[in-house]
Amino acid sequence: MSFTGVAIVTFVAYRVIPVNATTVGFAYLLLVLVIASTWGFLEAALSSVLATLVFNFFFFPPVGTLTIADPQNWVALFSFLATSLIASRLSDRAKRRALEAIDRRQDVERLYTFSRAILLIDRSSSFPRQLIGKLVEIFELRAAVLYDCRTREFHRAGTTDLDGVEQQLQESALHGTSFSDPQENRTITAVRLGPESIAGLALHCSQMPDSVLQGIANLVAIGLERARAQNLAQQIEAARQSEQLRTTLIDAMAHEFKTPLTLIKAATTALLAGPEEAAVSRNEQLTIADEEADHLRTLIDNAVEMARLDITHIDVHPEISNVSEIIRDVVRSMQSEIDDRLVKVLDENLPAEVAFDQRLVKLAIKQLLDNALKYSPVEKPVVIRAYGTEEKLTIEITDCGDGIPNEELTRIFERFYRSPAIREQIPGSGLGLSIAHRIVQAHGGDLTVTSRPGETTFHMTLPGMRREMPV
Repeated sequence: MSFTGVAIVTFVAYRVIPVNATTVGFAYLLLVLVIASTWGFLEAALSSVLATLVFNFFFFPPVGTLTIADPQNWVALFSFLATSLIASRLSDRAKRRALEAIDRRQDVERLYTFSRAILLIDRSSSFPRQLIGKLVEIFELRAAVLYDCRTREFHRAGTTDLDGVEQQLQESALHGTSFSDPQENRTITAVRLGPESIAGLALHCSQMPDSVLQGIANLVAIGLERARAQNLAQQIEAARQSEQLRTTLIDAMAHEFKTPLTLIKAATTALLAGPEEAAVSRNEQLTIADEEADHLRTLIDNAVEMARLDITHIDVHPEISNVSEIIRDVVRSMQSEIDDRLVKVLDENLPAEVAFDQRLVKLAIKQLLDNALKYSPVEKPVVIRAYGTEEKLTIEITDCGDGIPNEELTRIFERFYRSPAIREQIPGSGLGLSIAHRIVQAHGGDLTVTSRPGETTFHMTLPGMRREMPV
């Protein structure tokens, strides 16, 4: 390219548009600068030497020879050569600095993108595995391996394998050292959090600036510590909710157990105080004690079941059930809460038998009915409507309360959530709807709510499970 450029300038200046030596010198200098900025210093230096020789041969007298008659022309010729070399050197340096600035900007952009990716990593899978995957993707690495000192696990990502780095990673993480192997294009560095080394990082890539490598290591350290802090916060929140659940259950048990215990105590006291009472009266007292004992046993079963629901996984044991009987059993068991209020049960066009976990579904219906009774005016009815087929069963519980604000509809199934508007007015734990929701989900169904002023309906949908039952 340097020969071609010099030849073109010489031909134009010598044959096409004859000009003086000064103009030709500026033309050669401009050509050298263009070559320096485009291809680099070596090409520009060759062009400078070639242009000097051609300049002397075609434009300095005696023309056609490499000799110079006037000593002043020697000064001019060497000044031209020195100027072109210096200019090409400066142009090449400016070009390299521009390229370095572009590379630095790209590195900064990648580090920024990586930092944002760390903040956006979800908790659906292993955080370190996602972290190393994002690193490979953003920095276009062939492979990367992360060794976590706390869990002693290796996390890999990339299209190639980094074999034989496990021992080096462990040593790097243990001693906080870094080293590279240019022949294998491998770099291993310790990931530090303050003075503590918490991980080791191996990268399979071409030479990477130390500043970028340390930036990556610092971001990895921040990401791992952030994940650890989030896990710790989740554990603390789980422990807090578990403790709150236990406290709430104890309070609820103490409150609900008082009624059957009081009735049992009254019946047994009456029997002991009047051993000579008539058989009819004694039978009535024994019947009351027996019924309330059954009620107390049901309350204990429900409390135990609610405590078990604190576990993430709920075991469902479906059995063939009569939906109408299940609903009426729940209504009968809540007679003390219902008292003289009107509860309508509409259960037409129901399949004779459906398979579900009776105990869990009873508990879910009870929570929904208890919620409806709390928030519906005493003089208004609560309606339980059940319908469906063997493929799908729907149970709806409707109350005539004030309704649920739209902004709270997405939160009412959260554990311990209660509307600020009624938190101090109506007693409750904020567990009932959450329990019902988890029970329905465990069955593979769904629990939704529609609400407007004067009417709120909870829709409990259960899929047909008959085909899963043994013949």
